[in-house]
Amino acid sequence: MQLRPEALEPHLAKGLAPLYVITSDEHLLALEAADRIRRAARAAGHTERDVLTVERTFKWGELLAANQALSLFGDKKLIELRIPGGKPGKDGGAALQAYAKDLSPDNLTLITLPRLDWQTAKAAWVAALQQAAVYIEIPNVERAQLPGWIGQRLAAQGQSADRGALDFIADRVEGNLLAAHQEIQKLGLLHEPGKLTGEQVQDAVLNVARYDVFKLSEAMLAGDPARLARMLEGLKGEGEALPLVLWAVSEEIRTLLKLKSGMAQGRPLGALLKEYRIWGPRERMMDPALRRLPLATLEAALQEAAQVDKMVKGLRAKAFAGDAWDAMLQLALKVAR
Repeated sequence: MQLRPEALEPHLAKGLAPLYVITSDEHLLALEAADRIRRAARAAGHTERDVLTVERTFKWGELLAANQALSLFGDKKLIELRIPGGKPGKDGGAALQAYAKDLSPDNLTLITLPRLDWQTAKAAWVAALQQAAVYIEIPNVERAQLPGWIGQRLAAQGQSADRGALDFIADRVEGNLLAAHQEIQKLGLLHEPGKLTGEQVQDAVLNVARYDVFKLSEAMLAGDPARLARMLEGLKGEGEALPLVLWAVSEEIRTLLKLKSGMAQGRPLGALLKEYRIWGPRERMMDPALRRLPLATLEAALQEAAQVDKMVKGLRAKAFAGDAWDAMLQLALKVAR
């Protein structure tokens, strides 16, 4: 039978079925649903657990053998079958159809799959599972639904936030519910129950963003050397590739130089921003940054970037002392100050 994800908990409270199927591309939600089933299975005496993963060398006889084998201690058994690719093949399809017709009363089976495409969803083995199992299809949480989803999760831990703060989190974690889950848990650890302010939400989320190489430009444009230094230290500690960091900083310097040169020729900043496809928060930061930075500073910074590139490649660069990360910091601070 088909079961909505939100109906799983009430269903488990009434008793367990012998077969469950979870299909979803939302790894967090699939994991949470599977954990609920595992907890209910343990509480019902399914203390032994077999985990089978369908890989290239997987033999489908292993699934049938696991179902037929008696527990060493006479306990009930939980059998988990994971099909990461979502397509068991001809032999697998036949094995799943046979398995669904011969479920052992002593076992509980949990099958997990990614979201099935329309063609696979019409396969005979899928129909057999849908008929024999409690079939749980968990849809993706789309961007429009994400603020509401985050709000529900915050409410579950006794917190709330206004729509602007929820949108801020959603923009940072779109397409990655695991990251959203971590941010929500972090807010629960950092702040007491109640309504969160926008500043509290932004500060917590930006603590993660500072280790994002593509956010370095924000600190440079904002003229925030302290934050920039923390970000670079964090990237270094996490083992980020220095050539990627240098590329991100150099590209921002080149962009600033193009804008500054264009303005020196009398072109309006608005037109230049459109020409170079700069929009969003970065667009709003450009004007104050360009007012702060002289053309000569940007030209010198681009020359220094070439020197840092030599250091990264193991060549000597007279402009800097110390290692390449120190040189990277000096270059970035030249633009941030």
